[in-house]
Amino acid sequence: MCGIIAYVGDRDVQPVLLDGLSRLEYRGYDSAGIAVHSGNGIRIQKRAGRIAELAKAVVKSPLHSTSGISHTRWATHGEPTDTNAHPHLDQSGRIALVHNGVVENYQTIKQALTEKGHVFHSATDTEVLAHLVGEHYDKLSSLQGANRLVAAIKAALSEIDGTYGIAVIHQDLPNLVVGARRGSPLVLGIGEKEQFLSSDAAALSPYTQKVIYLKDFDIVTLQPGKFDIQTIGEREVSYEIKELDFKPEAAEKGKFAHYMLKEIFEQPTAIKNAMRGRLDKETGTAHLGGLNLTNEQLRDIRRIIVLGCGTALYSGMVGEQMIETTAHLPVETDFSSEFRYRNTPLENDTLFFVVSQSGETADTLGALREAQRKGHRVLGICNNVGSTIARESDGGVYMHAGPEIGVAATKSFVSQTTIFALLSLKLGRMRYLSAANGHEIIHALEQLPAQVEAILAQSDYIKKIAEKYAASQSMLFFGRQGNYPIALEGALKMKEITYIHAEGYPSSELKHGVIALIDKKTPSVVIAPHDSLYDKNMNSIQEIKARCGPVICLTTNGNKEIDSNADDVIKIPQTLELLQPILNVVPLQLLAYHTAVALGRDIDKPRNLAKSVTVE
Repeated sequence: MCGIIAYVGDRDVQPVLLDGLSRLEYRGYDSAGIAVHSGNGIRIQKRAGRIAELAKAVVKSPLHSTSGISHTRWATHGEPTDTNAHPHLDQSGRIALVHNGVVENYQTIKQALTEKGHVFHSATDTEVLAHLVGEHYDKLSSLQGANRLVAAIKAALSEIDGTYGIAVIHQDLPNLVVGARRGSPLVLGIGEKEQFLSSDAAALSPYTQKVIYLKDFDIVTLQPGKFDIQTIGEREVSYEIKELDFKPEAAEKGKFAHYMLKEIFEQPTAIKNAMRGRLDKETGTAHLGGLNLTNEQLRDIRRIIVLGCGTALYSGMVGEQMIETTAHLPVETDFSSEFRYRNTPLENDTLFFVVSQSGETADTLGALREAQRKGHRVLGICNNVGSTIARESDGGVYMHAGPEIGVAATKSFVSQTTIFALLSLKLGRMRYLSAANGHEIIHALEQLPAQVEAILAQSDYIKKIAEKYAASQSMLFFGRQGNYPIALEGALKMKEITYIHAEGYPSSELKHGVIALIDKKTPSVVIAPHDSLYDKNMNSIQEIKARCGPVICLTTNGNKEIDSNADDVIKIPQTLELLQPILNVVPLQLLAYHTAVALGRDIDKPRNLAKSVTVE
């Protein structure tokens, strides 16, 4: 949640910060602000609303400088107002601070500072942290320059409970920015006589390809020609300069109206990238060297648990079906947020997978650490090579899907499910799957990108269906086995970006309560490919139609029977039953997208949501 961009160098800082904020706006868009060094101290502009509101303000009153910090907010403490927007000043007005995360004990600290005469103007925990830094700065008069500010920040952070990614400037220290992180990502961008700090490397790609992904308890000072990384505590300093693996245009919308639509249409490439170099046609298996497990160790596994949140969890539920089908291994899925606080009985031979596009999801990171604390090996499936989950997991598989900017996840889901298909192939070949079956799965996997292209070609047709039902107040999604999590994901996409109430259920649960919701104003989306449970799904459709419920049926090519049994039909290519869910999700993404467009929604920035959930 929230986005930070900071700069120090020889450029005019205002356009750099505004551009960076616009690239980070998917992380939060309740309010935004900028603070810069100036000849008369620190100047601040901040506004509730989108980045555009801040841009209008600085056009009227420019913030010319060569160093500064900025922030785009997803509100936690305090409503989205000008006053609650970041940056916040300390009591003296000489220190400005922006903050991602949550200070859990801010009320206690605020009370103590109030008793010392501090006056607070906002309802945020961040202003309390700014005042705490200023309080320590005033006490450290024996120190000078950057050392004094760094020492004050270290002292303040040692007193707080919670998470943070911060950037700080002091009016008496021009051309100096200090950053620190714990639980909220920060990336250092290294340029020629200029340095950057950002919550996401995507905001840095137009300016530099050299980055350092800061670790928890790192504290970094940025000056035009140099940077210095220290740690809060006794941990030894270590870092690695990395080259970004994507170009700036990868994070642009290009010809598409919205990032979400662009990313839906990038899914054939995302599937190819997930499979690239990992299919072994000779032996009918998959190579996943990043697991850091020998074949003997993999064969000894008796149970798998997949942890994630939202879309990532639903991809794990698809993976559960795949792995149990091919490898006969019991798989469980759980919400990261529930697992981390529940005392789950665990056998010694249990392997964990944690799934997170960003690799920074707070609940999933907490669940990873809890599983490791109990002595289990945890593997990550994530998209961000420099993320905390990528660093802290014992191994894993990178998605290589490229930047995903749209808040509603699309290409990351198909990438994750494709990776689970590779895992099921590898584990299956080690157990019960024959080489012939392995070759059959590989052949089907290789057909997926072209099959997704065929689905995308129906976008205009799906748009007409979406417009027909856009006035609905509620929608129901049904699927069975591997298509049940697809129903959940289809419902999630619909509610995320259209604000239509939507729920996903197993088709078999229709008679067990859900049927009470069926009426002529509530469309049901039924996923009914021509598979082993097709007849069961047809029964569900008949039960819905008998109660005058409109039915949008998603089925496979060649099925003519369904045409007279559903109000609207979307037909897609058929693949192996194991892999069909990967294809089935694509038309549901398009259905949600076109419905949201018809309703005039803000597709890439839906209300109350942010892309990367780095707070509990």
